[in-house]
Amino acid sequence: MVKKTTQLSLENKVLIIRGELTHQTVPDIKKQLRHYKKKSAQSIDLKDLTYTDSSGVVFLDWLSSEMFPGIPLLNAGDKVQKALENFSSRDLKIPHPPRPSGFFESMGNAALTLKNNVADILYLTSEIMLWSFYGIFISKGRRKGAVAHQILLIGSNAVGIVGLLSIVIGLIIALQSAAQLRQYGAGIYVADLIAISMVREMGPMMTAIIIAGRSGSAFAAEISTMKVTEELDALKMMALNPIRYVVVPKFLAITICMPLLVMISIILGILGGFIIGLTYLDLTYASYFNQTLSILEVKDLLIGLSKSVFFAWVIVIISSFFGFKAEGGAEGVGIVTTSSVVASIFAVIVLNALFSLIYM
Repeated sequence: MVKKTTQLSLENKVLIIRGELTHQTVPDIKKQLRHYKKKSAQSIDLKDLTYTDSSGVVFLDWLSSEMFPGIPLLNAGDKVQKALENFSSRDLKIPHPPRPSGFFESMGNAALTLKNNVADILYLTSEIMLWSFYGIFISKGRRKGAVAHQILLIGSNAVGIVGLLSIVIGLIIALQSAAQLRQYGAGIYVADLIAISMVREMGPMMTAIIIAGRSGSAFAAEISTMKVTEELDALKMMALNPIRYVVVPKFLAITICMPLLVMISIILGILGGFIIGLTYLDLTYASYFNQTLSILEVKDLLIGLSKSVFFAWVIVIISSFFGFKAEGGAEGVGIVTTSSVVASIFAVIVLNALFSLIYM
């Protein structure tokens, strides 16, 4: 097989290319081009160029744009001209980058996005509430035993971490306050402080934050994974409502579990305060719990438990909202999971502040 060659010459400021210009001959012609680097050329004559492939076209583009900027390609044959039309990037228009949004445009876009998100979350909330109320009486449209399974995941499996953190919080609050109250001989009021703070504030809020990080992230990850893998679309094709099938069992389960977990948190938080009162303040068992029972009212317990139910609903709704918004594969799942946890914790804290103002 005879190796095809390409010749390069410069005559009267015209660069002439002869032969074939392919991926095999381009390296050789580049070597020949070294002799012409210091010489000027005003045009490139392709009359004697019999054939070129995409590599040759790229080489010609490089010649006319970088080696000899701005010089024209002349006398190209039909085959060469067709290759240039198909593969050349000389005539491609480089799109201009979009103009950066101004301040008012950015504000308007943010306001529009907020409006759409608020509308979406309101629609989602109404649908979850409707199907959850409907699901109390009719289990059609969800898996058998789905609520019991979610109660196990949300409630039973969370008792350990909720109990541990609650007793530690009770210990810390009691220890910090006891150091000050002891100076004034008011150590017995540690029982009041722990009881009120755990029943009305710390118990419901800390439990909700733990559940938001533990179970809320699981909700968002599960729903977003079903979204990106098109399992939700498959449910719709089987005439199953994704909210009834996926979200309602979680909503019903967390509504049942959250008050029970809050009760555990309250009891163990008070127990943590009792340990400090017994060991650090030399209080008796009877005096501590008598003081605790005297300061607490049924209203305080109802406030704490009612807050816990609202926190539970907020966690499920926000997690489901972000889960249904997922896109982009595995990376999108991670993004919405993180966003749902942050938004849920933020919503719990803000909602707790509003309840504190209302019940103050």
